[in-house]
Amino acid sequence: MIIEPRMRGFICLTAHPEGCKQNVINQINYIKSKGVIAGPKKVLVIGASTGFGLASRITSAFGSEASTIGVYFEKPPAPGKTASPGWYNTAAFEEQAHSAGLYAKSINGDAFSDEIKQKTLALIKADLGQIDLVIYSLASPKRVHPKTGVVHSSTLKPIGTEVFSNKTVDFHTGIVSEVSINPATEEEIENTIAVMGGEDWEMWMDALKAEGLLAEGATTVAYSYIGPAVTEPVYRKGTIGRAKDHLEATAFTIADKLKDIHGKAFVSVNKALVTQASSAIPVIPLYISLLYKIMKANGTHEGCIEQIQRLFSERLFTGAAVPVDEKGRIRVDDLEMDPAVQTQVASLWTEATAETLPLIGDLAGYKTDFLNLFGFDVPGVDYTKDTNEMVEISGLVS
Repeated sequence: MIIEPRMRGFICLTAHPEGCKQNVINQINYIKSKGVIAGPKKVLVIGASTGFGLASRITSAFGSEASTIGVYFEKPPAPGKTASPGWYNTAAFEEQAHSAGLYAKSINGDAFSDEIKQKTLALIKADLGQIDLVIYSLASPKRVHPKTGVVHSSTLKPIGTEVFSNKTVDFHTGIVSEVSINPATEEEIENTIAVMGGEDWEMWMDALKAEGLLAEGATTVAYSYIGPAVTEPVYRKGTIGRAKDHLEATAFTIADKLKDIHGKAFVSVNKALVTQASSAIPVIPLYISLLYKIMKANGTHEGCIEQIQRLFSERLFTGAAVPVDEKGRIRVDDLEMDPAVQTQVASLWTEATAETLPLIGDLAGYKTDFLNLFGFDVPGVDYTKDTNEMVEISGLVS
């Protein structure tokens, strides 16, 4: 079939298998170009099919020749209907890994569930024995709690008594407008923590440790974001920020539990990037558009794969102690949060309108990155060609 992007609001309903494949190959080639990382050899990535999770799997495999198991929840293709992009990303990754002689298997299902956890533990036990790195990179709007059966939904709202109002941009049209968001209720805060906080990460680590599946000195890393003052009310000081606080506190709890095997747990604070999730957050697309313009001009812009390569090679696996900030977090958002960069962003923010944004921001780059998430607008891919949507994942464990 001829596959074209079909948009509904802030999501794309289609994905292009060849575009996704080329994206994965480009990331693999980048990792290969940067040389060997003296990193992990047996890696579990929870949330492995897109974004930072996919980049972590690629970096582990092609930077350190690691055996990898990926857990994700993706929609398979049906005749005449494309799969979700993470399905095609995983198919491409595993094809490339197997061609390189690397072990790569995956499990598709709800990572929050006990069933998928048990299935993953059984696969590790059967094939790898023990894991030396666990990446936790889940992004989901909902979570069915495995113990209570309660469905928790996350919300993106400020906390307090005041309505939050600021600028945002519709990246499809370039229209800059004012957005207002009502403050969250206590129930909404608790639900967001239940979905995006650290409880599930801790459950995974408890399950792995109880079964003796963590190697001596094993490390686990979850991903977080802080961001600038302009996004603070709706992000870091809002419901998501409260969940991130919980995630970061959980790292210390997990680290204590891993002391007897000399294990470590970290949260890595990463840079703002175009993702399906961030595209739906008011204010963030406008901020990213301005940020990208500045960082590209400075030569400091990074995507997911550059961020994770730097995390592995310059933070986690240097042979020295892992550098952390005053709250125990790894920081690879340092280039974004450079005071000079943030001063420029703050200045441009006041000037941003639908008329000025094409000049002062990088809305075109934002759109390209968004389309790339779904395998579209990728250089070297012929989108006029008939494409087989029925792609299989070679390492998928049924």
